Amino acid sequence: MDAARQNHRIEAVIARGILCAVAALACAQTNAQGKSEANYPDKPVRFLVGQSPGGATDVVARAVAQKMTENLNLAVVVDNRTGASGSIAATMVSKGAPDGYNILIVSSSFSINPSLYTNLPFDPLKDFSTITLIAEAPFLLVVHPSMPVKTVADLIAAAKAKPDTLAFGSGGVGSSGQMAGELFKYLAGVKLIHVPYKGAGPALIDVIGGQVTMTFGSVISSLGHVRAGKLKALGVTSAKRARALPDIPTIAEAGVKGYATTTWYGALAPAKTGNSVVQKLNAEIKKALSAPEVGEHMAKDGAEPVGNTPQQFREFLTAEMSKWRDVVKHAGVKVE
Repeated sequence: MDAARQNHRIEAVIARGILCAVAALACAQTNAQGKSEANYPDKPVRFLVGQSPGGATDVVARAVAQKMTENLNLAVVVDNRTGASGSIAATMVSKGAPDGYNILIVSSSFSINPSLYTNLPFDPLKDFSTITLIAEAPFLLVVHPSMPVKTVADLIAAAKAKPDTLAFGSGGVGSSGQMAGELFKYLAGVKLIHVPYKGAGPALIDVIGGQVTMTFGSVISSLGHVRAGKLKALGVTSAKRARALPDIPTIAEAGVKGYATTTWYGALAPAKTGNSVVQKLNAEIKKALSAPEVGEHMAKDGAEPVGNTPQQFREFLTAEMSKWRDVVKHAGVKVE
C-alpha cells in the first residue's frame, strides 16, 4: 500500500512537471511572437508580384516599395514570380509563414480567377489576411472614330439595332478588359462579339485600325490616341469620373445603371498574420501612398492611390469576387 501511494505521488509530480513545462513553452512562444511583432519589421520585407516586371502591378508595387524603403530605412524588395495567371506568387504567400515578411501584391484578376479556374491551390479569402486596397485605375471605353456614335447611349442603341455585329477587343480570355466588356453586355442588355488578343496593346491597335469596333483600354494607353483623334472616348468605367478626364462621363452616368469596374491593386498577407503586423503594414503602405511623388508616379499609368482599412479591403474583395462570379456565369466565359 505504501509503495502504491509512493508511485501515485511520483506520477503526480511528473504530471505537474509536464504541465509546467508545456505552460512555460507556450508562454515562451507567446512572448517570442509578441516580441517579434513588437519589433516588426526588423529585416527586409518582400513584395511578391505574380506579373512580369514593367507591368502595371509591378509598377505600383515598386512605387510603394521604394517609398517604404525610404520611410522604414529597411529594404522592401519586389520579387516577380510569374506564371499560372498569378497563382504561383499567390500560392507561395498563402503557404508561407504569417510573419509579415512576404506580402502578395495583386491586381483585379485575383478576384476574377476563382470564377475561371476550379483548381486554384489556395482560397482567395480564407488563406489571406487583407491589408489594404492600394490603388484603382479606370478603363476608358473607346471606339473607332468612324462609328456614328457620340455617347454610350448611342452605342447601346446601335448594338441593339444589330445584335452580334459590333465587336470589342480585349487582352485575352478572362482578362480584366474582357470582364469590363462582359459586364457592359450584361447590364446594358446588348449582344457584342468578343475578340481576344494576346495583350491589350494589340487589341487597341486594331480598334485604331478599324478592325474591331471598340475596347475597354487603360487610360494611359488610350488617352493619347483620343487626343490625337484616332479614337473616340465615350465613358470611363469607374463609379466616379476620373480626375484626369473630368469631361468624360462614367458609363453609369451615361445610362448603364450600376456599372462600375476598375483595374485595382491590393496587398495581402498569409492568413493568421498578427493584427499588429497587419496594422503596421497598412499604416506604412498608406504613408507611402500619401507621398506626392508616389501619386504622380501612379497617375502616369492612370491609377489613383486609395489606402483603406483591412476590413474595407476584405469587403471590397468579397464584393468583387461575387460580381465576377455572376458575370462569368452569365457570359459563359471559359478558359481553355
